[in-house]
Amino acid sequence: MMTFLQGVLTAEDLALMREQLAQIPFGDGRATAGPTARQVKANLQAPGADARVQGLERFVLEALMRHPVFESAARPARFTRVLFSRYEPGMTYGAHTDDALMGPSGDRVRTDLAFTVFLADPETYEGGALRIETPGGDTAVKLAAGDAVVYPAGTIHEVEPVTAGARWAAVGWVQSLVRDGGRREILFDLARARAGVASAADALLIDKSISNLLRMWAEP
Repeated sequence: MMTFLQGVLTAEDLALMREQLAQIPFGDGRATAGPTARQVKANLQAPGADARVQGLERFVLEALMRHPVFESAARPARFTRVLFSRYEPGMTYGAHTDDALMGPSGDRVRTDLAFTVFLADPETYEGGALRIETPGGDTAVKLAAGDAVVYPAGTIHEVEPVTAGARWAAVGWVQSLVRDGGRREILFDLARARAGVASAADALLIDKSISNLLRMWAEP
C-alpha cells in the first residue's frame, strides 16, 4: 500500500530546514548504501554524525508522528536514522530494493516501510521523480515540498536522473507493529471508516475491532 501525506512540513519548517542544510557539508551518498545499491547510487548525503543533522532527523520524525494519517497507515514501532539527500544535475539512484534490516549490529530495524519527505519545490528541479514498481505498473512520485510518500520498502524503486536544479529529500524506514502489509491495509481502512462514522455506537464497534485486530497482529 502506498500512502501520500500532505503537509508533513509547513512552509516555516521547510525554510528552517533548508537554511540549516545549506550550512552542512554533504558527502558521497554511497557510504550508506548496501553492496548492490551502491553500484547504482549517485547522490549527496548529509553526514549522520553531525549534531545539526541529528536535530533535523528528530524534527522530521516528530512531524511525521504528528501527521493525522501516518500513525494509522504505518503503525510505527521503530525508525531507522533519517537520511538527507541532495541530487544535482546528472545524479540518480538506479533501480534497487532496500535492505531488509538496517542499523548497527544488535540494534537492527526491520524495514517494512520506506518514506520520502520532499524538501524542494518540484518547480525548482527537473527530473528526479521517485519511481516505484507496483502490481499495477510503475508509479512516478514527485510531490510538493513538505509532502511525503510512504511505501513498502521491499519494492523495486529508483530516483530518476535530475537534469536541472537540485532535488532535496529526507528518507527513512519504519519497522511496523504489524509486519504484514495486507493486515496494515485492513487496519488503515477501518481507521478511515471510523473517521466518517456519525453514530457513537458504530464508532465504538469499529474501535473495538481495531483494538482486537491489533491484539491479534501486533508485534511490539
